[in-house]
Amino acid sequence: MQIATFNINGIKARIGALSDWLTEQTPDVAILQEIKSVDENFPRDHFEDMGYNVETHGQKSFNGVAILSKLPLEDVTRGLPGDDADEQARWIEATVVGRRAVRICGLYLPNGNPAPGPKYDYKLAWMERLHARAVELLKAEEPALMAGDYNVIPQDIDAARPDAWRKDALALPDSRAAFRRILNLGYTEAFRARVQGPGHYSFWDYQAGAWNKNDGIRIDHFLLTPQCADLMRNCWIETDVRGREKPSDHVPVWVDLDA
Repeated sequence: MQIATFNINGIKARIGALSDWLTEQTPDVAILQEIKSVDENFPRDHFEDMGYNVETHGQKSFNGVAILSKLPLEDVTRGLPGDDADEQARWIEATVVGRRAVRICGLYLPNGNPAPGPKYDYKLAWMERLHARAVELLKAEEPALMAGDYNVIPQDIDAARPDAWRKDALALPDSRAAFRRILNLGYTEAFRARVQGPGHYSFWDYQAGAWNKNDGIRIDHFLLTPQCADLMRNCWIETDVRGREKPSDHVPVWVDLDA
């Protein structure tokens, strides 16, 4: 089972690029972020015609997450538990049934800037709720993963210019500590389990020629439960997608599971 997470930065702007990528790479499951569309306006029929089951949790003009799967999707839920008043569409779950059932959690974690401030407070509170959900997933003792745009640069080696991010919400000590608390529950950060060292990024800003300078950061991650980590065969970043026509500022990150 090959699964990709991809922040597409707007389904309306990126439907052509996304469709071309799906046709070329044929992921079994694509976990999307920033669809920036309400559910009823998402081009469901288009992707169903391409052979995908489609589940969305959308929001007008902002945020929004989706799961496209060639395999059956069961027990779909929307919204991160813990705050019934939270109206931001940032979390979707479904069980994907291949040779093994895998619980897929797609997330778009808040950016948090400017920090300090209410947006950063919301980010940290959201990460506390994420921690609580991560605990529950572990209790099930089943293959599960949490994947998406975490808006967290875990370590300095995950940025081409770490000093430029010192005061940014993506790299502040509290953001990194909250991310580590989840990892320390017993999760495997899939990419770092396979690849070490600097120079590996999943996001390049549209400004200041960041892509041409390879001035990137790594903020798109897969976190696997132990049962899921046991199934992992590989994890990689599909960097070249950033150089295509009308690209997102993110690129897909993949995990290959024996499932």
